[in-house]
This record gives sequence, C-alpha cells and structure tokens, in this order.
Amino acid sequence: MTTIRSLRKPPSIKLVFPTLIILFLTCLFCILTNLQTISYLFRPLWDKPPPPFKRIPHYYAENVSMGHLCELHGWTPRSEPRQVFDAIIFSNELDLLELRWRELEPYVSKFVILESNTTFTGIPKPLFFDSNRERFSFAEGKIVHGVFPGRKRYKGQPYEDPFLLEGQQRVAMNWLLREAGISDGDAVIMSDADEIPSPHTVKFLQWCDGIPDAMHLEMKEYMYSFEFPVDYSSWRASAHLYTRKWTQYRHSRQTDLILSDAGWHCSFCFRRLSDFVFKMKGYSHADRVRRKEFLDYPRIQRHICKGYDLFDMLPEKYSFKELISNIGPIQRSASAVHLPAFLIQNAARFRFLLPGGCIREP
Repeated sequence: MTTIRSLRKPPSIKLVFPTLIILFLTCLFCILTNLQTISYLFRPLWDKPPPPFKRIPHYYAENVSMGHLCELHGWTPRSEPRQVFDAIIFSNELDLLELRWRELEPYVSKFVILESNTTFTGIPKPLFFDSNRERFSFAEGKIVHGVFPGRKRYKGQPYEDPFLLEGQQRVAMNWLLREAGISDGDAVIMSDADEIPSPHTVKFLQWCDGIPDAMHLEMKEYMYSFEFPVDYSSWRASAHLYTRKWTQYRHSRQTDLILSDAGWHCSFCFRRLSDFVFKMKGYSHADRVRRKEFLDYPRIQRHICKGYDLFDMLPEKYSFKELISNIGPIQRSASAVHLPAFLIQNAARFRFLLPGGCIREP
C-alpha cells in the first residue's frame, strides 16, 4: 500500500508576519481604549487601601436632649451654641443646594459659598448661584458669596490638570472664610454641595464641647437619587474647630477620626439631563468620558433608571472579592425613611430624588 504524503507547504513567513502585526495592533488598540477599565480590574494588584478610620459612634434619637446626646459621645454640653460655618465649592447643583440650606438653616451661622466662572476643565460657565440668588432669600442674611476667577481653556491650548484648578479654588475658600468673619473656636464644615450633613450632626458642632478638632463625616452614598443607595464609603466631608494658624480648607484626608452615619452624599442627583452632561464635561474626572455617546441623553436616561454607571466603569475596590460583589447595577430601594425632612415635606417638587422618580427633564 502506497502512503500518500501531504504536499501542502507550511505558511509563508510573508503571510504569517503581517497577520501577527495586525493581531498585535488590534490587541494594543483594545488595551489603550480600555486602559481605565483594565486598571480598575487589576487595582487589587497594584494599589493598597488607605489606612482604616477610627470610627466615632453616632448616637441620636428623636426627643432626646442635646445634653444627653453630648454626654453619650463623651462630650460636654455647652451653655451657648457655637457658631457654625458651612463652606462649599459650588458648580450647578441648585436643587441640592436648596435642600442642604433648608435642612441646615436653623443651625448654621453663615453659609459660605464659592463659585467660579469656569468649570475645573476650563469651560466657561454662568454663575449659577448668583443668577438664582432669589431662590435662596430664606437664608439671605447668612450668605457669604464669592467668585473665583477661573481660567478659560482655548482651543489648541495644552491640557491643564483640572485637579490643579480645583485645588486653587479650595485654597481661595480660606480667604472667603476670613471675609465671612470666622474666629478661632468656631466650627467649619468642609464639603461639596452634594455632601449634606444631617441636622443632628451640625447640632453636635453647635452644642457640644470636647468634640475633636477635626473629624471626617461618614455619609451614606447615593447615586442619581435617594432611590439608589450605594454604601457608606463617602468620607471626604469634614468638620473642624477653626484656628486661623492651622485650619486649611481641603477635600482630602486630614485625620483618622470619622463620625459615623453623619449625613447624605447624593452624587449626580440632577433634575435635568443637561445638568448631567454639564458635570460630566466639567468636573475633575471628565477624562472618564471616553466616548462621545456617553453624553447622549437617551443613554444617560437609561443608565439612571437602571442604576448603571454613567461611564461604564468598574467599582473602585481594593480586593477581588469586593470588586466582584459590587459589579453590576445599583439595587433600587423603595425606602424614603431617614432622608432630609425638607425633601419629604416637598416631595412633589423633588420627585426626581425619591423612589419611582428616575425620569428626568431633558
């Protein structure tokens, strides 16, 4: 029996080499276009979590005296209230600003608000607060408003780090606080407009002696509205006993102490789809807009109602177990309990912030 050998020749190097080049370039393109996703996927390998906070238990119940609450924390009741300054950097969060100030107005001595005529990315913007000031007439005697001269980015100019401009604006808040008349021993809250301390947290600052010179405020994190609770990972807001020599306005870690369950952080909680696009293009993380379709209104609306991440990003977690357990949409909540009182009292006006109100105005 005759064995017939295959006469097929091995692939020519002229064919194999271009194929390998195409495969390499395709893989490189996929990596570069999804670099952020890949980085977040492997965060547990290259990053370490920050040191844990030392938690201060938070005691509160209705119809319990402030004196008793101060003592439960190991603090001493005051005979007169301490002055409290609420200092925020403001962009375009008008609804949340009204909610915040209505909730805190009985307890805050001065509302110190600093806004800029550009976004952190150099896009010119209106002075949203200044042009809507009549909406906040209920607090007019307490408002100290300042304007930070931003830097417009012109076409063709080199890209400037938005975190640099954000940092400069926060430094300028130190001057505005002094203009507002803050004195040594007064309390100052440092947070963004969407990081809202609870009234009983502010009352501790008013009525208790012995509180820490500085402590972060742990806040329950929400996305898009109070229908989508995330977790208790929000920590950047802080409260301080002011000293002119040492106190600096910052939005970064300043102490290891954190007061538990001290308020609400409602991120991207806007009434209008146009406000979502404005923030996505203007805030310090604008580089997360990797594709033009991220700014499409129908896509944003779908992501809001389904609890998806606007930027299709993986969660920022430091272990694979946490990463895997947090992948996917945010689970809806039907609870509107333990939310700001002004929100519940005006539910019809702020329907978009409550369960069942995910549809936004265009």
